[in-house]
Parts: sequence; C-alpha cells; structure tokens
Amino acid sequence: MTEYATLAGGCFWCTEAVFKDVIGVESVESGYIGGHVPDPTYKQVCGGDTGHAEAIRVGYDPDQLRYADLLDIFFATHDPTQLNRQGNDVGTQYRSAIFPADEAQETEARAAIERAGETGGKIVTTIEPMTTWYPAEGYHQDYWETSGRSNPYCMAVIPPKLQKLRKSFAARSRAVSV
Repeated sequence: MTEYATLAGGCFWCTEAVFKDVIGVESVESGYIGGHVPDPTYKQVCGGDTGHAEAIRVGYDPDQLRYADLLDIFFATHDPTQLNRQGNDVGTQYRSAIFPADEAQETEARAAIERAGETGGKIVTTIEPMTTWYPAEGYHQDYWETSGRSNPYCMAVIPPKLQKLRKSFAARSRAVSV
C-alpha cells in the first residue's frame, strides 16, 4: 500500500531527481503547496506572491522505506539551515518544509528535525499543515530525465545531490544497488 510524503526543499527539479533514485520510492510528482492562490502557475509561484512552496509528493512503499528514513534523506540532500532559499534560489517558494499527512508523520517530522539538528547548524525547516496539492505543469515532471541534463543550473546542482545520496545512503540508492 503506497503512502505519501510531501516535502519542500528548494527547487523541485532537484528534490525530484534525488528521490527518483531512492529504493522504495514508487512515484515523485513536482507541484505546489502551502499557498493562498488556487491552481497557481509556475510563473506565479516563482514570483513569490502566492505563498506556495515548490515541493514534491513522494509515493513510497512503507515495507521498503520508512518515513523516518525518507526524512533523513531529505535533510541530507538539501540545506535545512537556509531560510527561504537553497543556494541561489531565494524566496519563500524555496523554503524547507514538511507537510505531514497525519499526526504520525508530524511526530516523525519533529524527530527528524531533531536528528538533523544534531549535526550542527540551526534547522529552519518548518512543519506546515497539509493543504491543497497542485501538480506542477507537465514539463516539470521527470525534469532531470527529460530536460535537466541540458539545463546548466541543473547540471551544477543535481549531480552533487545525487552523489551525496549515493555516498551517504548507498543501500537506498537505485544507481548504487544495480
């Protein structure tokens, strides 16, 4: 039975690429959550006025991947100490946030924030209410596999994230386990 995690860790192209490589992940959808404008567009969200975060909705098999492990990967593959930014991407749409689906996920999110804080730096990741999920436009889905490798931004940001996943979580990486 598939369970879902909704996470915002900066550019959704980058977080999507990481989680597509994780064993136990069945689907990753890029989208928008946490804002006040119905059915926002990428252009609106990038403008920073809708309140939405660029996020991913990860479908995973809890028999293969625990939510806590998924959160540990999330914290290790983005910078949860940067407020409203990831690298050169600046604005609330690039915030680090977790949108728990239920009380159990919220409890796990709080524990994961505590674990992440043990490695140094003040964690600014927020836990926000699950609100309406808006899938991003089609050209944002599977971006790394389709367009990302010809995008200089993606080529600069995604490979180091994948390298960190494959080094720190080798047993969880599809690429390493092949």
